Amino acid sequence: MKKNQQLFRKACAAMHNAYAPYSNFRVGAAIWADDGNIYVGCNAENISYPCGTCAEAGAIAAMVAGGAKRIERILIVSDGESLITPCGACLQRIKEFSDDNTEIVLSDGEQNFTVFRIFDLLPQAFQEF
Repeated sequence: MKKNQQLFRKACAAMHNAYAPYSNFRVGAAIWADDGNIYVGCNAENISYPCGTCAEAGAIAAMVAGGAKRIERILIVSDGESLITPCGACLQRIKEFSDDNTEIVLSDGEQNFTVFRIFDLLPQAFQEF
């Protein structure tokens, strides 16, 4: 649970920095990576929809830029009224950097956590042959 609380704090801080002037829907993501570091991302919209960036994509890019290779746990939080799941493209991104033990933690603003595995949310993911 301690990891979830650390990720929650980081994801919320990132969420508050989100650039969402069009939807007013902010999202933050925090990754606990295989190197022991936490990497964060937030959504950044663009007036030319759909050219924005999802929070999960930003966190994954930060992780890769930081030299980590695998997501051990990712927490996603929004300022919406209920839990949100990553979009299909972000689920595929998460799959690329995860394994069967990777935890996808969804949280609301009240630190309620629901944990999934990638195959729970994306059972027919693209995979290498």
